[in-house]
Amino acid sequence: MTRFWVCIAGAGFFLALLVLHSRFCASRLPPHLHFAFKISWRAEEILYRLDVDWPKYSEYFTGATFCVAVDSLNGLVYVGQRGDNIPKVLVFTEDGYFLRSWNYTVDTPHGIFAASTPQEKSVWITDVGSGFYGHTIKKYNSFGDLVQVLGTPGKKGTGLNPLQFDNPAELHVDDTGDIYIVDGDGGLNNRLIKLSQDFMILWLRGENGTGPAKFNIPHSVTVDSTGRVWVADRGNKRLQVFDKDTGDWLGEWKNCFSEEGPSAVRFTPDGKYVVVAQLNLSRLLILAAPPVGNIGDCSVVSTIQLADQVSPHLLEVSRETGAVYVAEIGAKQVQKYIPMNRFFRLLLFHLSHPCPISFVSVIKC
Repeated sequence: MTRFWVCIAGAGFFLALLVLHSRFCASRLPPHLHFAFKISWRAEEILYRLDVDWPKYSEYFTGATFCVAVDSLNGLVYVGQRGDNIPKVLVFTEDGYFLRSWNYTVDTPHGIFAASTPQEKSVWITDVGSGFYGHTIKKYNSFGDLVQVLGTPGKKGTGLNPLQFDNPAELHVDDTGDIYIVDGDGGLNNRLIKLSQDFMILWLRGENGTGPAKFNIPHSVTVDSTGRVWVADRGNKRLQVFDKDTGDWLGEWKNCFSEEGPSAVRFTPDGKYVVVAQLNLSRLLILAAPPVGNIGDCSVVSTIQLADQVSPHLLEVSRETGAVYVAEIGAKQVQKYIPMNRFFRLLLFHLSHPCPISFVSVIKC
């Protein structure tokens, strides 16, 4: 009963806003007001708000924060940072409490990915350093103990047997244990590699170039729920898409990136949106995810404009809460953005854009 009256009060409040809209914006309300109100906006929808309380104490960020990963299964957030005489990996809770840090065998972290199961907490790091552990991809447990090393430690290269990397940018580990690696943050390689869970090469795509399945700084990789691999081809200002099983090229998105290419790419847990970072523009783009079987064209749903020179490098989306964590190398911090409740998104939208022209909303209790 309480929930019923809260819904009635909310609907009444929203109706009052519509009346004010009609009074001051010289537009008329639609003739039928049965839970559906025709409203429209020229502006983009506001989907996220900044969580100003994350983390609880920001002084733990002591270097340039290059990457962030979320272990949604265990509620952990890993941050990779660079600098001299500082811990390279910080571990927080998703609520923002600092737990621990470690530095063992980490030279210069670039990308980080949490791939935990009910039996094992693990985190993978791409290392682009020039030291003994550079040009490798390493697996750790939650406390920083080294479990596995991929690549030839300390030696960059193009070889496949043994496998070599040169500035590996990022990786994605799917639920089957297969690994997708983008190798080539400005190094010798411009390629996408798929490894099996026992680290055998299943397929490889890419070389330096601008055509389909060619790359210029492949910087971030993720896999959507329909079996498509998405690569942020940063230097070519596009997202490229591949079939996860065969490696076949499926298409590309370029029209959203005329100003700057994407530096990071992730999907929201519901699969509705693609979240992209643009480093030099200090901007996040929220894009409409394509349907199954059709890549189509890129469409911007919302943007988050950060302060100048914040420089969002890589990001992660919590599979549990949908929160977006952004590693900002300019600001030397990680920030958390929370999905906004739908009703308050509409309310904020209406208040900030008093003369809307084209959106249809439905209030549901």
